[in-house]
Amino acid sequence: MKVVFLSPHYPPEMQQYTRGLAEVGATVYGVGDTPVSSLPVSTKRYLSDYLQVPGILNETDLIPRVHAWLRGREVDRVLANWEVLVMTAAKLRERFGVPGMTVDQVRGFRDKQVMKERVVAAGLRAPRSYRVRTVAEAEAAAEEVGFPLILKPIAGAGSADTYRVDGPGDLEKVLGAMGHVREASCEEFIEGEEFTYDTLCVDGKPVYENVAQYLPPPLIARTREEINPIIITVRDLKQAKMQKGIELGHGVLDALKMGDGFTHMEWFHTPKGEAVFGEIGCRPGGAHLVDQMNYTSDIDLFREWARAVCWKSFEARAPRKYNAAIIFFRAKGQGRITRIEGLRSFLRDHGEHVAEEKLLPVGAHRRNWRQTLTSDGHIILRHPDWDRTRELAEQAAEQVRVFAGG
Repeated sequence: MKVVFLSPHYPPEMQQYTRGLAEVGATVYGVGDTPVSSLPVSTKRYLSDYLQVPGILNETDLIPRVHAWLRGREVDRVLANWEVLVMTAAKLRERFGVPGMTVDQVRGFRDKQVMKERVVAAGLRAPRSYRVRTVAEAEAAAEEVGFPLILKPIAGAGSADTYRVDGPGDLEKVLGAMGHVREASCEEFIEGEEFTYDTLCVDGKPVYENVAQYLPPPLIARTREEINPIIITVRDLKQAKMQKGIELGHGVLDALKMGDGFTHMEWFHTPKGEAVFGEIGCRPGGAHLVDQMNYTSDIDLFREWARAVCWKSFEARAPRKYNAAIIFFRAKGQGRITRIEGLRSFLRDHGEHVAEEKLLPVGAHRRNWRQTLTSDGHIILRHPDWDRTRELAEQAAEQVRVFAGG
């Protein structure tokens, strides 16, 4: 099995997928814009060959370069797990004539308006939405949708450039801030708890599935710097609320004709008990969500993903043993990290439940919290009881404090 894997070392979690591919017997041809001399040793060991390109996001330049590089060599798969490269991988697959999701299938996961149209056509509940390219189109769409509404990029990733708009005054300000966005989705605001539905699929059918809850919802977390956001995987998926989201997710996978690989979907549970679709990507969730799923089931989903996309199989036992919570910490102040308070006492009291602690060390530069959910580091903890898991996560978010200055 000869696999072209786009961007095998960045974002950093891609290094784990590169490992997974090699461990299931694939010959891995990596493509990236980092010099081979700068690749981590732990990644280079799993690559059989590597092509450095001028810019990994320059699709027009990248596709002919990869085609020329591989001329005369057999290729069985072309893969990407970074949101911004899944369409490039699809175009390479069609160029090489290898199996995998087509450009049209991937478009349903990348273009948020096409996505919602296909989901609604399948009879599933999704927010009313309109594609907008100009200020006039946005204003007209807002009249149809009504306030509050959500504006976000058609081909965005995560919650970047996503805004809640509460009235005409807000709309004017948000449109000014989104001037760099070529196309946006203007859509109905859905009130409710926000969850993920994550899967690893073979031929569009989940062989592993997961639900996680955002605390608070992402739109709140990304607008209030003082919040240390929490995401918790749900151990018990048989609850009625979770089953509504899972049933919705199955319908979405069918409507969008999912193939092999990860999906990451967001959905809402409204006060009326309705499950409403948010959006979905044909790639794994970021911000260590796959690590959380691994801790939930004591599994290696990086390797099982590789097995699924290469051999259409899933061999791991995956009992749901724990609820796994990740807490992202945002430093108080600017500049370099100067101190961390409350960590030692939290670990002393609850260390048996902590699976991972990766806060930025003293002396490191604070990250821009608006640009990355992972912020200034994280703690992952787990417990078989949901209420206790949430209690511990909220205690960590309150007790542990990271400070920066200078």
